[in-house]
Amino acid sequence: MLFVWSYWKTIFTLPMNPSKEFHLSYADKELLEREPRGEVQQDVFRRAAKDLPIYTRTMSGAIRYCDRCQLVKPDRCHHCSVCDKCILKMDHHCPWVNNCVGFSNYKFFLLFLAYSLLYCLFIAATDLQYFIKFWTNGLPDTQAKFHIMFLFFAATMFSVSLSSLFGYHCWLVSKNKSTLEAFRAPIFRHGTDKNGFSLGFSKNLKQVFGDEKKYWLLPVFTSLGDGCSFPTCLVNQDAEQASTPAGLNSTAKNESHLFPAKPLRDSQSHLLTDTQSWTEISANTEKGKVGMSNPALAMENET
Repeated sequence: MLFVWSYWKTIFTLPMNPSKEFHLSYADKELLEREPRGEVQQDVFRRAAKDLPIYTRTMSGAIRYCDRCQLVKPDRCHHCSVCDKCILKMDHHCPWVNNCVGFSNYKFFLLFLAYSLLYCLFIAATDLQYFIKFWTNGLPDTQAKFHIMFLFFAATMFSVSLSSLFGYHCWLVSKNKSTLEAFRAPIFRHGTDKNGFSLGFSKNLKQVFGDEKKYWLLPVFTSLGDGCSFPTCLVNQDAEQASTPAGLNSTAKNESHLFPAKPLRDSQSHLLTDTQSWTEISANTEKGKVGMSNPALAMENET
């Protein structure tokens, strides 16, 4: 039942798209059509992103922008060429479920892998004694014995492949990475940082499965955050961070877990042990809300 439930939720849960705050206004779209010059584009994207909680950049240091969806990309958001839309915290597009695996259904995908692995192991274990009898001529000479052999081989092969895939995604969760980020590390203002979103094993796990452990094994949505902004743990000093706007607050399902809009330093992230700490840092960042002006930023279309 849990296997079918998690598989169903993985398939039919619609991927979440960036909220309207990340879309360009009608006036900005008209301005880009009239003035395709680089200077105008820089001004438009700098103005559109100045109040948004965006800290990742392209390889050239430009603001991440999707010209097909005409929006400024949130952190960890990518455009899926199959779905033809931007997906929040996109992990990959899975042909086995015919759906994008991202922020809205990543927990369901993990549970689907776990329960399908247990299902295959159970079948292989219960079929093992009959598989041994097949080779020792202990079974009646009927066509059913060939079904037993096929069932054992199929369950065993799926168990091997699923165990490797499930183990890989468990490692990704422990490091707070997506499949795309594992192949290409996210780029922040100070440069590439492969562990930029990692807050420690416990907090990384809770970001996917939530705080309520009684719901961890059930295919119900309990992930923390809103998918548009994520707390970060930047080890290197960021020269621009002093003038970074506070941005938008998270609209998480559980309002008692508001992610801070500003990236967290390494020393700060390990001190966040309760709900009060998250809320206090989020409130402090709101007080220092100022605009951002960086002439070095260049626009770069990214699909």
